[in-house]
Amino acid sequence: MSYTKTAVLPVTPDEAFALITEPERLRRWQTVSAVVDLRAGGGYRWTVTPGNVAAGTVREVEPGKRVVLGWGWEGSPDLAPDASTVTITVEPDGSGSLVTLVHEGLTEEQAAMHAEGWNHYVARLEKLATTGDAGPDEWAFAPENLTPVTAAEAALAVLQPVLRNLTNDDRPKQTPCSEFTAHELAEHLMGSLVQLGAMAGATVVNPEAGSLENRVSVTADQAITAWRAVDLDGVVPGPGGSEMPASFAASILPLELALHAWDFAQTSGQQLHISDELVGYLHGIAETVVPGARGRSFADEVSPADGADPMDRLAAFSGRTAIAA
Repeated sequence: MSYTKTAVLPVTPDEAFALITEPERLRRWQTVSAVVDLRAGGGYRWTVTPGNVAAGTVREVEPGKRVVLGWGWEGSPDLAPDASTVTITVEPDGSGSLVTLVHEGLTEEQAAMHAEGWNHYVARLEKLATTGDAGPDEWAFAPENLTPVTAAEAALAVLQPVLRNLTNDDRPKQTPCSEFTAHELAEHLMGSLVQLGAMAGATVVNPEAGSLENRVSVTADQAITAWRAVDLDGVVPGPGGSEMPASFAASILPLELALHAWDFAQTSGQQLHISDELVGYLHGIAETVVPGARGRSFADEVSPADGADPMDRLAAFSGRTAIAA
């Protein structure tokens, strides 16, 4: 079976093609992270939602006009990478563009499941092209079946829209982390991601170019991908040549991303979109990670304000005080 979806976007064909192929654009409407080698025979790998990774081969490319992807899901016994075909064409339509997506090679059940997904994401693509902002994606920041890795992907989805909305005026502002301005906190976070990736055996490369959201997203994706391959029942290298349980080390990653998302949101006066379920999972991690690191990575626990939401309470447990509006 096949599934077809069309959308008229108020942007040029070149801009529409960029929205469906460039990682930094894809993260604004469809993916938490994306790697694309945009050439015939190249590969792509998209974390669409936490724990769900679409991957395959770029089969054909006509820049600005058409891309054909071998489509499937990592770890799926029913629709493995390259097991189906997604063809996206872009044509001029008045002053905008007509985008047509055809997904072929599906069973009836697969077609129904993918129709739900494509309808959701094409609607977000239309909103992005029309307004410039598709908004936070609940499918990404409120996942089910949480593990340290899927929680890290969800926390990254929480952080990304906050980073996109930071301005140059925010860079010198003090954050709830008393030793860091917003600019210094961003550099600290990327350094932490490099270190956490190294604990999982990866050499994480900070791109040091592009927007702050791009730099953090690319760096975080490398670290998360490395942890996906680690046996969490084993051990990994710790500080000073020591070893620590892999599950403990992996749990630091989502906590780091979520708490710093809160820091940046507080600093810039933004609303943080995060599910209570994810915060509850992170609070369980914090109860294990935070107490032994007070005085170093975390300050003493503070009292949350009256009416504080779950994320504010988690931040208070980690020693952070909310910035007054």
